[in-house]
Amino acid sequence: MFEKGAYPIILKRTIDGYYVEIPDFDTGTQGNSIAEAMEMARDAIGLVGIDMEDDGKKIPEPYTVPFQTEKEDIVTLVDIDFSEYRKKVDNRAIRKNCTIPYWMSVEADKAGVNYSRLLQDAITSFLGLNKTTVN
Repeated sequence: MFEKGAYPIILKRTIDGYYVEIPDFDTGTQGNSIAEAMEMARDAIGLVGIDMEDDGKKIPEPYTVPFQTEKEDIVTLVDIDFSEYRKKVDNRAIRKNCTIPYWMSVEADKAGVNYSRLLQDAITSFLGLNKTTVN
């Protein structure tokens, strides 16, 4: 699995901001400013990359697709860590069943325990994860 990379992007000035070509992923995006365009490019690369992984395809290495530029174009690199990106966007809830003693269930229900939140907090603590990277 390809973890990290710095991919070339081509920023083209438009009336509204910048259009971004991402040759290695045969895709594009846009932004109102250079900073926003680069952020959108990172997001596009991350989404396309993890979709490719999910489909069993190999993520391309940077600079695998040749590209041409025009005089006014800005060519720069956007870095991406696909593992970190996946953690950031793949925060959907997964159902897990667990069992506890009946008496504990009665007491927890009386106390208004949110089982999902408690389990998430316990696993976060057990694994030594930073809550800001998990939520």
